[in-house]
Amino acid sequence: MALSRLAQEFAAEINLHDWSDAPYRRDRAGHRRENDSPSKLTDTLSETETDSVRMNAMWVVAQVLAHRDPNFDVYEFAEACGVDTRTNTGRRDGGIEAGLRKRGDHYQQPGMLE
Repeated sequence: MALSRLAQEFAAEINLHDWSDAPYRRDRAGHRRENDSPSKLTDTLSETETDSVRMNAMWVVAQVLAHRDPNFDVYEFAEACGVDTRTNTGRRDGGIEAGLRKRGDHYQQPGMLE
């Protein structure tokens, strides 16, 4: 199933952003370190830490999209965000879906811990 236009746009923005220095700076949308002047360079995260920040950003947006769209596919969205959705054995990573809050068949309302 294809992602909605809104989901595609969120995923494209998450995938575009360079998350490697996310904890150390506040920056505009679409930040790319290669565009920084030398005086703006900061510490960077490891590849694993960067992937964790990207995954958390994906989950925050996915919670809203899943709550609003009954056809939302978190795996398709995660892949579009640049998140690896496979385990090291090549199987689908169940942790991707487990990162979303659900109650029964429904995704919980964004901004609320039920």
